[in-house]
Amino acid sequence: MTASHDGHRRIIAAADQAARSLGLYSGMPLAHAQAMIPDLTIVEADPDGEAASLAAAATWCLRYAPLTAPDPPDGIWIDATGCPHLFGGEAAMLADLVEKFARAGIAARAAIADTPGAAWAVARHGAAAIATISDTAAALAPLPVAALRLPADMSAALRRLGLERIGQLTARAPLALRFGPILMRRLDQAFGRAPEPITPVLPEQTISQRRAFAEPLCTADAFAAIIGKLVGEICEKLERAGKGARRLDLLFERVDTTTQAVRIGTARPSRAPAHLARLLEERLENVDPGPGVEAMHLIVSLAEPLQPVQTGTDQAPDIAGLVDRLINRLGSDHVYRAAPVESDLAERSVRLVDPLAPADDRSWPDSLPRPTRLFDPPVPVETLAELPDQPPVRFTWRRVQHRIRHADGPERVYGEWWRHSEEVWAVRDYFAVEDDTGARFWLYRNGDMRWFLHGIF
Repeated sequence: MTASHDGHRRIIAAADQAARSLGLYSGMPLAHAQAMIPDLTIVEADPDGEAASLAAAATWCLRYAPLTAPDPPDGIWIDATGCPHLFGGEAAMLADLVEKFARAGIAARAAIADTPGAAWAVARHGAAAIATISDTAAALAPLPVAALRLPADMSAALRRLGLERIGQLTARAPLALRFGPILMRRLDQAFGRAPEPITPVLPEQTISQRRAFAEPLCTADAFAAIIGKLVGEICEKLERAGKGARRLDLLFERVDTTTQAVRIGTARPSRAPAHLARLLEERLENVDPGPGVEAMHLIVSLAEPLQPVQTGTDQAPDIAGLVDRLINRLGSDHVYRAAPVESDLAERSVRLVDPLAPADDRSWPDSLPRPTRLFDPPVPVETLAELPDQPPVRFTWRRVQHRIRHADGPERVYGEWWRHSEEVWAVRDYFAVEDDTGARFWLYRNGDMRWFLHGIF
């Protein structure tokens, strides 16, 4: 628990979970708290240090989105528009954020919603530590009126009138007449009827370039022209610094004081203007210019050293540009390449790696071809007239009967008993078969004499 001065008296500035469970709370007179718990541990509050730490945490959160800002005394705004798909979705992104904070010894709650006010309310007053909100009205209705970020005396006055939940605040005219514009503004911000801009943080020594306009811009063609100029200027700065961009954030500052943002990433450091500009232009479809954009700000949120490379005619084709375009459109989880793993079992003989990860000296044996498509798990099939060490005459899969014309095998594969004890006696006999239509399948018979379809060639 920390303590600070409020005029001439000492109050509790912040209380941890253990202190709150004993009935202590922020703003409580310190003398009252010490009377309740004589052996209370008290640490002097450090407002400047806490503000600096919160700003540092907001800067760290730039890895999740291009717009983050501290929300004193204990919150962080993250405008994640267009970013969750890069982390596997909204819930996965929040879970990753909360987990990383937990590793640093910080207990965090997180919520994502259509408006900052709704996310603030659910993160602090919702039932779950991690929440993704699809219906703002339904999520806010059961929350206490304090979740609207109202002054304490206003919240108390509402409760005295019997208005304890946000869902009860429906009579706008009487409420506005009695409580003034603050309550109406907070309601409108929470439900998306009024904008709520945030002032984003910008790390020190960040390479960036900003352009303001005499007249607001609204069209994609105008944005594309400015992107080309901004990217050229940014690449010159990167070249002087000996770096390449790995992540770029483009902020569109609208005349209504709100900010739209798009983010692109690269598989390897780059300062190729045409390539970076093209990646940004492909994201313009996600930008809503609203009443107009009065400035555009391009920020290199992640850069790495990049030295000049001697080009030659014998170099392999560089697919980094293609990889960047695919990742920015599909997400990093959906772009990868297959790398070999030393295992006799087909489902364990491959792993997914970064598409530009360097190749090693391992490869799959040419003498044992494997299907390009494997089923996980293998699919049971019905067979007819199989003989020992021979493939079946026909098999039925998805209610379609396939008569086998040619077959190669058997290839006997044993279980990896040194990894899993239940595979000590496991065995499979694989056959590469071709039916009378020319389709090729990979079948196997296990130790229980049951047949499975494991892949299609």
